[in-house]
Amino acid sequence: MTAAQPTARRREILDAAAEVFAEQGYNATTVRAIADQAGMLAGSLYYHFDSKESMLEEILAGFLDELWAGYDAVLAADLGPRETLEALVTESFREIDRHRAAVAIFQKESKTLSPQPRFSFLTASQRKFERAWLRTLERGVAAETFRADLDIRLTYRFVRDTVWVAASWYRPGGQHRPEEIARQYLSMVLDGIAVPDK
Repeated sequence: MTAAQPTARRREILDAAAEVFAEQGYNATTVRAIADQAGMLAGSLYYHFDSKESMLEEILAGFLDELWAGYDAVLAADLGPRETLEALVTESFREIDRHRAAVAIFQKESKTLSPQPRFSFLTASQRKFERAWLRTLERGVAAETFRADLDIRLTYRFVRDTVWVAASWYRPGGQHRPEEIARQYLSMVLDGIAVPDK
């Protein structure tokens, strides 16, 4: 057995757990349900994880680590505010494509999980996420790229929810690639908030 094989099996179990958590909810999910989804005996799961809470933590932390790798690259690229917003939206749809189940779990479970010390990283990530988007919108207003009369916080919530709710219907491998969906969303959003060309 190579070193990569246990890692691959662990990934398969996490993917199976993510699908069950997303569909049934964390509290309603049993270890047996995860094992059934992964095609193994429930007792065998404990060879890889000590609890379903450990699985949930790794699913969410892995998703957020990858999300922030993409976001941080966008934010460090010194783009204009419109280009930054476009890149953040596109990166968000790529993450939905890669981690649809984790996004759904994050949306459904964050409020309940965040107060727990083990999941405090969720609150930290949400705050960082909000700061990044608000600053991008504020830069856009200051640069007269976005309308001066925007309610920045309301706009942030609208764009955030418009993008991330896609996890409820998007399925990887479907008719549209994530970049194509991002372009359509951006067209709808920016026609409403961009300053018309002069």
